[in-house]
Amino acid sequence: MFKKSYHSAISLIIVARRSIKIESELNLVNQMKLMDDKKQFNKALELFDKHKDKSIDRSSNMILTQILKACAGIGDLQRGSTIHRLVSSRLENDSYLLASLIHLYMQCGEVAQAQSLFDVSTKKTLSIYGAMMKGYIKNNQADNVVDLFKRIKNPDEIIIILLFNACAQLGTDEALNLIKQVLSKTPKSFESNSYLLTSLLDALMKCGDVKQAEIWFNRSTKNSYQCMEL
Repeated sequence: MFKKSYHSAISLIIVARRSIKIESELNLVNQMKLMDDKKQFNKALELFDKHKDKSIDRSSNMILTQILKACAGIGDLQRGSTIHRLVSSRLENDSYLLASLIHLYMQCGEVAQAQSLFDVSTKKTLSIYGAMMKGYIKNNQADNVVDLFKRIKNPDEIIIILLFNACAQLGTDEALNLIKQVLSKTPKSFESNSYLLTSLLDALMKCGDVKQAEIWFNRSTKNSYQCMEL
């Protein structure tokens, strides 16, 4: 009887400690995310460094994602590379962690390293494609964005926005033709996305199709008035 009660007590203690650890990690993730979203990258890293369990190899992927985002924001390639080395075995099973690492390398101009990570990945999610496309745009390689887009079967709004941004950077007739092709296949529901519309207008203008840009602008204004009337 005593032995059974002892084991029950031990189990409760273990569960309680795990719960406390999980809660502590979630609090840390939320605080770091808030700082990262406000571009307070140094503060996010300082917060992690002050945490009682600041071991990289024991940190959750959620925490590591926020650390990598902060490293990308301030260009801390050394710290990011250290994280890569310590948690490389986790990358294949966490697309968000891999995308964050690709983003870091792209922000630091290490395009070849980001490309290497992308190439060896067997589970290429939209977040991974998005990280590569955004990185190519930052490093003035818009042609690679177009090539990558053509490999995606079901692009979401973010992917289409990145494509339009790349087309704006190219400013060619070929880019303009691609914009029109994508528009013809894009669901009408996407038109309510103001970020997508802004990137579309920018791409059309920079590709020289002012008339088409005006048509889309007027259509969006009309839709906005109709929504206000409702």
